[in-house]
Amino acid sequence: MLELGRSSEVLVKEVEKVWSLNSLVVDRGTIYIGTSPNGCIYKYSSGILTKVYPEESQERAADAILSEPNEVAEPNDANSVKTENYLTNEHIFSMGKDSSGRLLAGVSGDKCRLLREESGKMVTVFEPNDAKYIFAVAFRGKSEVYLGTGPKGKIYRFDSSTGKGELFYDSQDKNILSLAVGADGYVYAGSDSRGLIYKIDAQTKNVDVLYDSEQPEVTALIFGAGGELYAAATSAQVVETQNKFASQLPLGGKPETKAGGKPIAGGSSGQRKLQIPNTKDNTAAKEGAAALMPSMKGRKPDKASYIYKVTKEGYVTEVFSENAVLFCLAGQKGEIIVGTGNNGQLYRVDPSMEDQAIIYEDKQASQITAAAVSGDDLYIGTANPAKLIKLGSRMSSRGSYISELIDASQPARWGKLQIEADIPDQCRVLAASRSGNVNDVNDPTFSKWTDEMEISEPIQLQCPNGRFCQYKLVFESSDGKSSPLVREVAVAHSVPNLAPKVEGVTVTRFPTPDKMGVFKVGFKSEDANKDKLIYKISFRKTGRTKWIEAKDELEEDSYDWDGRTVEDGRYEVRVEASDERDNTAKTKLTGSRISDPVVVDNTAPYVKKVSIRKGKKAEGKSDVTMLLTVRDDLSIIGKVNYTIDSNSQWKGAVPEDLVYDSMEEDFTIRIEG
Repeated sequence: MLELGRSSEVLVKEVEKVWSLNSLVVDRGTIYIGTSPNGCIYKYSSGILTKVYPEESQERAADAILSEPNEVAEPNDANSVKTENYLTNEHIFSMGKDSSGRLLAGVSGDKCRLLREESGKMVTVFEPNDAKYIFAVAFRGKSEVYLGTGPKGKIYRFDSSTGKGELFYDSQDKNILSLAVGADGYVYAGSDSRGLIYKIDAQTKNVDVLYDSEQPEVTALIFGAGGELYAAATSAQVVETQNKFASQLPLGGKPETKAGGKPIAGGSSGQRKLQIPNTKDNTAAKEGAAALMPSMKGRKPDKASYIYKVTKEGYVTEVFSENAVLFCLAGQKGEIIVGTGNNGQLYRVDPSMEDQAIIYEDKQASQITAAAVSGDDLYIGTANPAKLIKLGSRMSSRGSYISELIDASQPARWGKLQIEADIPDQCRVLAASRSGNVNDVNDPTFSKWTDEMEISEPIQLQCPNGRFCQYKLVFESSDGKSSPLVREVAVAHSVPNLAPKVEGVTVTRFPTPDKMGVFKVGFKSEDANKDKLIYKISFRKTGRTKWIEAKDELEEDSYDWDGRTVEDGRYEVRVEASDERDNTAKTKLTGSRISDPVVVDNTAPYVKKVSIRKGKKAEGKSDVTMLLTVRDDLSIIGKVNYTIDSNSQWKGAVPEDLVYDSMEEDFTIRIEG
């Protein structure tokens, strides 16, 4: 599903020697920012960025509001905060406000500690003895502060009223990455290495494992308005297989909209609905039978990150899956905001409607690491580079989506592009395309983008013929309140008819006596156009030119050929494949392959020469020696047996050279009297 993103404004485009904005807290128009790698806390208010911790008197104006959200910024001293060489390799991963409105922040590093705002200064109030990292801070009641730490997977509890801290829970995990306190008073924790979600009784400290995810890291936990828990489970391994922009996972329909529920994005009293006609699924169309290629259908990747919904009863369902690393979650108006990497994309997920869409993509930053909500506004922090960005409630006036390359397998003529979409009266969708023969969008031989054309009906793509095609959709909104909503895109293409290929032919004898003399002809074929193939089986004796047809219009990929119907000799078998069932008489093509020669031998071996010699032994006994030559005109002699006086016990004979290896063998058989 594609729609316009929200309007964006870069508040801070650069903070010197800061790589990542890890945590954001918004309070009455002031934004507090926790950073890496120097463990600094900043405050942004009224366009001014001030360092809160460590103390620094110098302030710098943060006037880096760009005309375009993703415009590459030139260095601007007025937008940078000067940083000294101090507190290297410290991080502020999590912050929050307590019941008294005081800012608390966890400092990670060699000296792990919890800071609290006191009279405008950040002071240390608690130092966990056995931790280096504070990944999460959560609040319960008026005075309880919970810290998720690493690298030994411990949760600490700090009492603001007494100033005392204690070990709350010691897990078997490396790190506790996320914390949340439910309306039921329980503390929920997400772990690293085993991907567990814990439910802990704050009074008794009894612990239950709520869910064991397949992903190793539970990086964020938030509660929905109905008391349901949402957990982001992820793994850094998904970065290895990131390969697509965004598309809705095929969920098989959608839930029924509840009465009074939120309308779809872009819904209005006046709008156009564009639909894709039902078509036969044939993604390798050829000329004369151009087919639509669904090109925006999502597919769950082999390695993915997930957001799980855990109900109050403990039931777990999946509400989001994407091939990206999940860094942060936030809730806004019944939707979940998801910050991801390493493509700098921000998603909105509507659990009730089971849909998702990208609402912001940063062209410079690799990760969206922090998100905070204030009314209709959304603030996000990025990493590599570090920026502070505000997303307003209004839609962007213009945005675009560029598809992955569509591969036709052969140089193709590109046909019409169609979309299934809702387009409000104040909006429109345009399309452009380009093509090439190299599987690389950056290859200089790719054609230029065609002129953008408005999509009010199926439009003919104007790109040149080529194996690969890429399209671009441009979304426009004139009122900032509505957006086109594109659910599916289909692109037609046609390729010339290509001849089928017979890739291999084997001819083997049946080993069973009931099929003596019958051969099994097996073959493998392929058609690049996916045409239905039929086959003709022919044979000929080696040395001859004329083929004799054995079977025509065969639909199976094997045939039993009765070799007893032909004279003895060496034969070749030809398999000819035809695509005439899916083509006209003018466009049909064939492909063939000839087997290796096979011997047809229906004549039994015969005795060529025989002589018998009698001899005498002592005590009146005698013996008989039989000398014989056995021959077959086509086949190697395989076995010779003999019997005496019609005895049922047959005996085997051994050739003179001791090996059955020729068409003629000599035998000496001695029979003692």
